[in-house]
Amino acid sequence: MARKYFGTDGIRGLVGNSPITPDFVMRLGYAAGKVLAKDKAGTSERPTVLIGKDTRISGYMLEAALEAGFSAAGVDVMLAGPMPTPAIAYLTRALRLQAGVVISASHNPFQDNGIKFFSGHGTKLPDAVELDIEDMVDQPMGCVSSEKLGRATRLRDAQGRYIEFCKSTFPNELDLRGLKIVVDCAHGAAYNIAPHVFHELGAEVVELGTKPDGFNINDGVGATAPKAMAAAVVEHKADLGIALDGDADRLIMCDAEGRLYNGDELLYVMVRARLATGPVAGAVGTLMTNMALEVAFKEMGIGFARAKVGDRYVLEMMQERGWLLGGEGSGHLLALDKHTTGDGIVSALQVLTALKRSGKGLAECCSDLTLYPQTLINVRVQPGTDWTKNAAVVAEKDNVERELGDDGRVLIRPSGTEPLVRVMVEAKNAELAESMAKRIATRLEV
Repeated sequence: MARKYFGTDGIRGLVGNSPITPDFVMRLGYAAGKVLAKDKAGTSERPTVLIGKDTRISGYMLEAALEAGFSAAGVDVMLAGPMPTPAIAYLTRALRLQAGVVISASHNPFQDNGIKFFSGHGTKLPDAVELDIEDMVDQPMGCVSSEKLGRATRLRDAQGRYIEFCKSTFPNELDLRGLKIVVDCAHGAAYNIAPHVFHELGAEVVELGTKPDGFNINDGVGATAPKAMAAAVVEHKADLGIALDGDADRLIMCDAEGRLYNGDELLYVMVRARLATGPVAGAVGTLMTNMALEVAFKEMGIGFARAKVGDRYVLEMMQERGWLLGGEGSGHLLALDKHTTGDGIVSALQVLTALKRSGKGLAECCSDLTLYPQTLINVRVQPGTDWTKNAAVVAEKDNVERELGDDGRVLIRPSGTEPLVRVMVEAKNAELAESMAKRIATRLEV
């Protein structure tokens, strides 16, 4: 069944434009409250949800609207304030709450915002539940009687609880003493959390992107602009850099030379470290994961599978296969024996565990992995264009794949938000990847 409001990562858009308006978000809170309260029907226990947000100025407005909607549905609300998305997933599960809600547009600029939900188990809501909420949103909003209205309270020490959780995912016998680390929080939700985690584990921390003003989230800093972190590492003669995005579920790192390491490389480091301590059945990437990773895992005797793009789909495939590790090149990394969802801080600690135990730096840990050059071309097409029905494109794709053999791959996929078709070619040679991508793109343009 087609979704009307929910995308792969909640509901997101430009603030003030549908659906990110206060009236819609209030109705969304009411609808979610009514759907989520069904599990408590016939019991004396009141359903409770936890609401967190990032540092966007619009978070105040949307938080109030959500709170009103949940209250009207007879659902109690706990307010956590600015908190990373994975923190809300953890706290919802730890406190045995009905659901968690995050007000965030992740790596987007401050003008955008969004709403995403977690189940009581700390995972994304099942599709069926999201569809039930969508159905309810479009119905007239009601209100329970006064004695049944939900109450709102502030969750005490939400930051402290989450800091301790993050630290618990790092081995007790290790510490970060002797390391100088630049921690870039993108002026986002982890600004008052991530520096404490690494400092309390013994590192000397240089803070970057920890002065949010409501408007500067992801602005020239963080995982989507990691050059700022890399420059700070070189300037401060630090050993490592850690860059998170606005809601801290994404991670990019760099070494002392300022060389950046993306999600594919960090996943490789995590998998190799686990392999040193025991068997690893497999790891999950996406359609965009660099082919070099797939080849490396095959040589290591480790299974590899590609999910659709989106950490939601990576998680689903990991659960289906019973695998613990997965991620995306963009920096969404998952370690299901540590957390139920992607977590930038926890993922950084898994990489640091690997470095500490091996006694190696990032460059040495990745020395056996050389990423294939990728060329990505976005071709604007008529809305509704189905490239698979274009015989010239299909034929050119087949020709390119035949020429590449086992030394590269082709991926053609439509954009989910724009009338674009994305053509990606990977090959061991950068010039070859570019020329082949252009050959296919040219056929699409005809």
